Amino acid sequence: MEPLAVGLVGAGPWAEMAHAPMLARGPHTRLAGVWARRPEAAARLGAPVYERIEELFDAVEAVAFCVPPAVQAELGVLAAKAGKALLLEKPLAADLDGARRLAAAVAEAGVPSQMLLTLRYSPQAREFLSRCAEVEAFGGHAAAISGTLSGGGPFATPWRLERGALLDVGPHVIDLLDAALGRVVGVRAHGDPLTWMGLLLDHEGGAVSEVSLSMSAVGDVPPMRVEVYGAAGGVQLPAFDDDPLDVVAEEFAATVRRGGGHPLDAARGLHLQEIIAEAESQLTTP
Repeated sequence: MEPLAVGLVGAGPWAEMAHAPMLARGPHTRLAGVWARRPEAAARLGAPVYERIEELFDAVEAVAFCVPPAVQAELGVLAAKAGKALLLEKPLAADLDGARRLAAAVAEAGVPSQMLLTLRYSPQAREFLSRCAEVEAFGGHAAAISGTLSGGGPFATPWRLERGALLDVGPHVIDLLDAALGRVVGVRAHGDPLTWMGLLLDHEGGAVSEVSLSMSAVGDVPPMRVEVYGAAGGVQLPAFDDDPLDVVAEEFAATVRRGGGHPLDAARGLHLQEIIAEAESQLTTP
């Protein structure tokens, strides 16, 4: 089968480090073109550069997004209306209204969609979730602590500096606990997403979990920790540093070829955004 022709929207550091190489190295996808607000950055990615995003849509079967959340919400609607499959970054949008519009556009157009919630594509996370189903889980906790916002690196971007850990790493952690313990049906939030914050999650079926998030820690920090406990034992997500992006590309190509049906789709992204929006509404930040 011919590799899926994917156009990339965005040419920032993460696009250069992750999205472009993932799509270009195949064998399931090929990087068929790039559109970005800065054509000189797009030219570094080794694919044809398009001046107008509509020209990119015309040249590809699917579109991958690596842009700030508000931009993804706006341009993702255009791609869906153009009939293109979407590979979407997390979070789905900058706010709940944007997420609803994008998810609705995907559903109305009937195009395949898939979220790049990278943890979920790793074999370690999939084994973890499989074991969670066996322990009759009733609760768990997670901590995602880093210094991303304190070091001035390439990921200290304006939207992260403004909104903090909840919008950036929150989708990863909430998604994993939601998959491990049952659909999240309630959230209570406290703290400050720019320094340190916590979430109490209520899950369908009665399980509960706690989350600690920070992207402003200084010094040595431990890897992300996720643990679940139940009547038949406990399960801990093992530390890992392998790259699951080839699995992302393979599953995206398969999703598009069969016409959709991936569990990490835009509707999943909307569910996570609803939880985050409720949590943000409870927080008072400086």
